[in-house]
Amino acid sequence: MDVFVIEGGRRLDGSIAVQGAKNAALPLMATALLTDEPITIRDAPDLADIRNMARLLEELGCETKRQGHRLSLRTADRTQSHARYDVVRTMRASICVLGPLLARRGEARVSMPGGCTIGDRPVDLHLRGLEALGAQIDLDAGDIVARAPVGGLRGARIFLGGPFGSTVLGTANIMSAATLARGTTTIESAACEPEIVDLARLLNAMGAKISGAGSPRIVVQGVDSLGGADHRVMPDRIEAGTLMCAAAITNGDLTLENCPLDALLVLWDLLHRIGVRIDPIDETDPLRATCRITTERSLRPVQVTTQPHPGFPTDLQAQLMALLCLAEGNSIVTEKIFSERFMHVPELARMGASLHRAGATVVVSGVRRLRGAPVMASDLRASAGLVLAGLAAEGTTIVNRVYHLDRGYERLDERLIQLGAKIERVDEKDLESPPTIAVMPGVARLASA
Repeated sequence: MDVFVIEGGRRLDGSIAVQGAKNAALPLMATALLTDEPITIRDAPDLADIRNMARLLEELGCETKRQGHRLSLRTADRTQSHARYDVVRTMRASICVLGPLLARRGEARVSMPGGCTIGDRPVDLHLRGLEALGAQIDLDAGDIVARAPVGGLRGARIFLGGPFGSTVLGTANIMSAATLARGTTTIESAACEPEIVDLARLLNAMGAKISGAGSPRIVVQGVDSLGGADHRVMPDRIEAGTLMCAAAITNGDLTLENCPLDALLVLWDLLHRIGVRIDPIDETDPLRATCRITTERSLRPVQVTTQPHPGFPTDLQAQLMALLCLAEGNSIVTEKIFSERFMHVPELARMGASLHRAGATVVVSGVRRLRGAPVMASDLRASAGLVLAGLAAEGTTIVNRVYHLDRGYERLDERLIQLGAKIERVDEKDLESPPTIAVMPGVARLASA
């Protein structure tokens, strides 16, 4: 199992291009199940989750081919409709095949999805939406079994709001299924995330009739069939935000290319209040801008609460918390999306951060410096937060379980090295003295008040 060995205290400097968005690419790939014609997806990152989705689509009868960051997908066999547990358990977004399978093949059997352990993420909203379209839903041996009525799915008015807001993957599933339903589907309380807009853009290029994507109400006029299309994935706003925080925490000077500034206005505002400058250089396309990231002499504390888009994204909470560990004063971070997305808190405390958790809120009292330590990554975004902390810390930080990081960031270590970071990827068995990750005295109190 790989680990990162990070020698901290080095400023990031230089230029880097933001890659295609994983969270957009996965639902885009599932659209291949809606047509027999070829789908081409450009700027698709080479990540474990993307490879797993390609493997799943191959099991479902799709031919897949990768050339660099270009993915070609084409359905050649429509007889298979079972998304097996062995593949689905590796990633949450595998649930995105449910709607397309049901709409195009009339039935689907999809194992309950896996992914990071960051709290409950139920699929009941997906199922309620598909039932509104006329599907019969059953659960059998851990699988979701969905069957379309005779004559296919039919349009409906669907409310997708849940106790924690809208559902991004649920919106993707229902919107994709509704493209081939008879009549009009209105999705109320739809997710407004840019990834949903990107998916609608591809579906419309395939011949769908979707309006309102990016707003809480999406209207889909069903069509008889969909064709092929060539689509460029939107830039990854979470990677862009991670790199912004990396520049800030190292007091660096970073130029970001292909940066989706228009999808990061809340982070732009927060970083400005903290003391981080984001200066646009080229905003010809605000979703593919070029900007420069620099930092003022000192960092200021802020209060932040994670919310659905356009609020502050939960996927950037760990990275921002790492940055706030070095702010002058007390910051308050409240997590409203995923209840267990604080497993990086005790690991940051191991590095000298001063943190106090009370339920869904963490009070971050800024310290003058972080110190390198062995830490354990618990999920994808926590991994990124710990890497950022290691970049700024004095001494050596060893980040274990970086396979989480590889699910969402392509060659992040190599790309940070090109900007001046000192990171070595090694097998944990090759470490001279494997670290122990026992909780230090006092950390449990800091992490779980």
